Amino acid sequence: MVSSSLRYPNTALSVGGLTHYIQSLLEDDEQLQQVWVTGEVSSVNPHRSGLFLTLQDPDEQAAINAVVWNSQLDRLAVMPVRGEQVIVLGQIKVYPARGSYQLTIWQVLPAGEGLRSLRHRQLRNRLEAEGLFDPDRKRPLPPHPRVVAVVTSPQAAAWGDIQRTLSHRYSGLRVLLSPAMVQGELAPSSIAQAIRRVEQDGRADVLILSRGGGAAEDLDCFNDERVVRAVAECSIPVITGIGHQRDESLADLAADLCAHTPTAAAEAVVPILDDLVEEHQQRCLALYRVAAERVEQEQRHVARLRDRLSRLRLDRQVHQRIQVVASLRQRLIRSTQQRLQQTQQHTLYLRQTLQTLDPALVLRRGYAVVRQEDGAIARSAGTLRPGDRLTITLAQGELVAEVKSIP
Repeated sequence: MVSSSLRYPNTALSVGGLTHYIQSLLEDDEQLQQVWVTGEVSSVNPHRSGLFLTLQDPDEQAAINAVVWNSQLDRLAVMPVRGEQVIVLGQIKVYPARGSYQLTIWQVLPAGEGLRSLRHRQLRNRLEAEGLFDPDRKRPLPPHPRVVAVVTSPQAAAWGDIQRTLSHRYSGLRVLLSPAMVQGELAPSSIAQAIRRVEQDGRADVLILSRGGGAAEDLDCFNDERVVRAVAECSIPVITGIGHQRDESLADLAADLCAHTPTAAAEAVVPILDDLVEEHQQRCLALYRVAAERVEQEQRHVARLRDRLSRLRLDRQVHQRIQVVASLRQRLIRSTQQRLQQTQQHTLYLRQTLQTLDPALVLRRGYAVVRQEDGAIARSAGTLRPGDRLTITLAQGELVAEVKSIP
């Protein structure tokens, strides 16, 4: 409820009235109708109506928007270049519809290298000398990550773009957000801490460092040494997707891969799942075709062998071989029988010879064997002497005799 003692002022201004009042103060001021301003060009954006730029004072942390209309571009002494220190001549103009003011530039003069650009160049040279931007340090991104970590602001459009892109390309992928400030004085330490949180968590296979587009001064945090070192020292591959700027930030140079937009970074991290399925199906079809061709080749080979077998008439050859084996068998049987008969006859002959030579048979026919005392057979009477004792072996029994005389 509104207190009854509160009185509405009779002099309250409308928004339009206040804006017009501010416009008259600025545009009617003689000093602001033609003013020389020195500053560093922090951003330059060509447009169909003119050249829009931002002048910055790094020491005072101040900036002003400016424009050079197309009709004035050909009259400039030098074209404004990002990072250069310039002196401009212009007029302050107020735009009531936007409630803003900017400097309309008529002339641009060179004033040397800007302090911000100089500091950026010196930092880049120092980090480059340390090897933080060396291509040999770049690591390939995992082809099929299971967990993707994203370092960005939860309120940034970049976070939504990355989520949509990853979900569309690779459904079921786990995405972790490590929130960070991505603009302002506190952004560098916030980004470095967010990267370290991802490392300590240990689940992510790849990290996306991202924010949407913006003016160059809005992206200064990605040129901060703390952020660059955090990116370079990260134990997992890092891909950056920072804005739509043509110039790469130092964080881009230190990252394993640089994409120019958050969406492009998400596209580089994962393949399209549908494409993988289609590739797998194509490989299956190719494998099936190769297998079918191999089977067809082997079938043709078997057919050729069958044809060769039919021409060789193996049944006839086998029959001939059987006949040869049967003939050899008969020859072997006959040869064995002949050899057996010969052996039997020879055995009979030997038996008869042995019987003829058998001493027992001789003795049975009335013969006797006479042995001397030393056991030697007496074959001649001339070897005997009277008185020699002899042993006479008969067919049955033995006799002992003494030689009485030898005629």
